[in-house]
Amino acid sequence: MRHCLALDLKDDSALIAEYEAYHRDIWPEVRAHLHAHGVTGMEIYRLGTRMVMLMETDDARYDAEAMAAATRSDPKIRAWEELMWKFQAPTPWTPEGEKWLEMDRIFKL
Repeated sequence: MRHCLALDLKDDSALIAEYEAYHRDIWPEVRAHLHAHGVTGMEIYRLGTRMVMLMETDDARYDAEAMAAATRSDPKIRAWEELMWKFQAPTPWTPEGEKWLEMDRIFKL
């Protein structure tokens, strides 16, 4: 299944450059965590400070709640997420305490 999520970055060109550098070489533990939870592909696009993530998942293995729980319980993944929050900001529509927000599909060809 394809998921499309949105998140903002803080409006600071140095922070954005640093964020992109981290994503050119993500930590191996992050890559392994994603694969272990059924994420088969991921791309992140940026326009200004708005980011859109396209995530492909294996529905037989992917469970967003289980992946979130594993993120909270794994010190290395939690450290990555805390580091990324240095650069990230919720969109104006993101519920309190959330990060990435799943977008509504309005068209498909």
